[in-house]
Amino acid sequence: MKISEQWLRQWVNPTNTSEQLAEQLTMAGLEIDDRYAVARAFSGVVVGEVVSVEQHPDADKLRVTQVNIGEAELLQIVCGAPNVTVGMKVPVATVGAVLPSDDKKGFKIKNGNLRGVASNGMLCGASEIDLTDSIDGLLELPTDAPIGTDIREYLGLDNQILDISITPNRGDCFSVRGIAREISVINDLPMQMPTIAENITITENGATPAVTVNAVEACPRYLLQSISNIDRSIETPKWMQDALVQSGLRSHNFLVDVTNYVLMELGQPLHAFDADTIVGDIVVRLAQPAETITLLNEQTVTLTGDELVIADDKGALALAGIMGGQRSSVTDSTTNIIVESAFFGQLAIAARARRFGLHTDASQRFERGVDFELPALALARACDLIISITGGQAGPIVKAESAEHLPARAPITLPITKVRDVIGIDIEPTEMVRILTQLGFEVEQQADALVCKPPSYRFDMSIREDLIEEIARIYGYDNIPSVLPHLQVSMDYDDTADLTHEMKLALVDTGYMEAISFSFSDAKLEALLDDEALGEVLALANPISSDLAVMRRTLLSSLLPCVQYNLNRQQPRVRFFETGLSFVGQSISELVQTPSIALVAVGNVWDEQAYQNRALDFYDLKHDIEQLLPAQIEGARIRYERSGLNFLHPGQSAKLYIDDQYVGWLGQLHPNTAKQLDLPATWVAQLSLAPLLTVAREQHAISTPSKFPQVRRDIAILVDSDISLQTLETTIRAAAGELLTDLWLFDVYQGDKVPTGQRSLAFALVWQDSTQTLSDDVVKTTTDQVVQALTEQHSAQLRDS
Repeated sequence: MKISEQWLRQWVNPTNTSEQLAEQLTMAGLEIDDRYAVARAFSGVVVGEVVSVEQHPDADKLRVTQVNIGEAELLQIVCGAPNVTVGMKVPVATVGAVLPSDDKKGFKIKNGNLRGVASNGMLCGASEIDLTDSIDGLLELPTDAPIGTDIREYLGLDNQILDISITPNRGDCFSVRGIAREISVINDLPMQMPTIAENITITENGATPAVTVNAVEACPRYLLQSISNIDRSIETPKWMQDALVQSGLRSHNFLVDVTNYVLMELGQPLHAFDADTIVGDIVVRLAQPAETITLLNEQTVTLTGDELVIADDKGALALAGIMGGQRSSVTDSTTNIIVESAFFGQLAIAARARRFGLHTDASQRFERGVDFELPALALARACDLIISITGGQAGPIVKAESAEHLPARAPITLPITKVRDVIGIDIEPTEMVRILTQLGFEVEQQADALVCKPPSYRFDMSIREDLIEEIARIYGYDNIPSVLPHLQVSMDYDDTADLTHEMKLALVDTGYMEAISFSFSDAKLEALLDDEALGEVLALANPISSDLAVMRRTLLSSLLPCVQYNLNRQQPRVRFFETGLSFVGQSISELVQTPSIALVAVGNVWDEQAYQNRALDFYDLKHDIEQLLPAQIEGARIRYERSGLNFLHPGQSAKLYIDDQYVGWLGQLHPNTAKQLDLPATWVAQLSLAPLLTVAREQHAISTPSKFPQVRRDIAILVDSDISLQTLETTIRAAAGELLTDLWLFDVYQGDKVPTGQRSLAFALVWQDSTQTLSDDVVKTTTDQVVQALTEQHSAQLRDS
């Protein structure tokens, strides 16, 4: 919002410089985006009076003038402006004056000679002194302008314009009154309100129409007052035009300018209707579906039914709180008007202007909250200005209001000790009372607390922290000393990030790349990856897009679209992993968030090369998964079971357990699911990070290697094909005891020499004792125990050859 410092100082005038004033406002939360003078720098221009005008002897469009600038001799200046006349007051750039120019060097005025006639200066139009031209010619000054006065001083061109960034919660500061209130409190100065006539003569037979408010929740207070027989020959006073232009508003005609002036001065949007165009009474109602209205900007909009409109018997007159309609607009010939001043609820105006591509000063203020006690004062101010400047007779005020629908202002209790707890310093309760009282709060001081009722214009006050913020910003953040907080720091090191990073590096070494994606996913994709074991899906109340409408239950929901994206761009081999949270639960209260790591792989084992290549299979994926596990973990602690997840291939998937604790799953994406996603054979896995980190944190004892020799024995057995290797290894370890130091499978055979339904498995068993050399008898005994256990538990047959 742009605001004139000169206008501001009419309300409150501290001794601060412009720069200090801007700093005060910024530190109080009203940031100054820019500060600049009304006109760019120039010098040597004074008020002059044209004494005589003669035709140039050698140019039809030039005039030779004699100009009085208050010196002993008149200045002879050749001028080409069509409006130069004897007796007019104009800005005169004397010889040596420097006028503003785009090159920043300035345009210097010198003695000249135009068609043989000497010219000692320049008569200026508005643009020559960096003002807006309203006519083609010289800038005509008022007849009482003092001759010889510096034009910058006379026109107030050194007046500073403050461009203030108003935050959305401070709707009360969208006016001179609101900013002046802040300055008066910061500097502990009284604020000077303009004098507003309280007893305007009312014409009892005035033509103010009756008002009916059908939407009382959206419009709990609505005021109208008619003014008739206005003298439209009187133009907008220069002081009012200057105030509007310097605030970034265009001057239209006097009646519109008055409403804009009150808007900027008090913060209350007003609207003036042409009284002669209104048919019947005024009704404040919701729009009818498909109802149309042509607005002041000549835009015709079709209403949906939830917009608030001002209407008469003929139809909609205005979009309430946004823009008036063209049918009842005030023109240069309008002499009878009806002035509207109302309070519209924030929710009744919010988003309606943007719906039609509109952004008006009125909607900007109503969306943020306008003082609901202000309409009567603003109406009185506008009517006073109109009648005092242009005459006219005021009709009676017609009011419609519903007190129960006006915003409530509940008292807020602020414990005095809470202020120190939050701000960190002691502020005297009397100073707190002063600050809050001058800000408009009704304050009742109790023994240990302040009970504060917010004013009608503070929509952002609801909790005690709001009050503490007000106290801190007015007291001055610069006055609050910097004190190091007393912290009790725990020296316990959280190695989660480091251990997770090590897992990531292991996958990178294996050829995977990390993906970082949203935690939201497509509901359709979640439906494809559905399984009772995964849990319920949490839908978002306000998704950013239709394809990111739910929280992901598995990180696959984020990774699979990344795979699709790369495959569509001729990348046949894709390896991705991601760490993040998976979300399970239908509501926030029951939501379970699990830190996880997920993998996805498509394509061959290696990049394209001259050597033999092959497609990725289950055992390649299993190898990649085991790269995440600490190298020192014993194989006996790791267990795999067949997975039953619906979206995984039933014969190419497994569940992973460590010490009988479920860690996650891995396998091939079900062919039907892959087909629906237009994917080739896709290998996926997801593991919970918590059990992996637990294993990684384990402290492993260091033991001295045995100095006694190892003994290896190989056994080959026939077993049923459906008995898993993992089950057999568990049986062998249990039967062998502590002397067995290593075990691995080195041969698998199924063929003509093996009965159908069976297979031959050859295991290497390594024995070693840390205290002595093993004898053949001990090795044979333990090997026999292993064979016996396999025979009894799995009906295994020992093969001799």
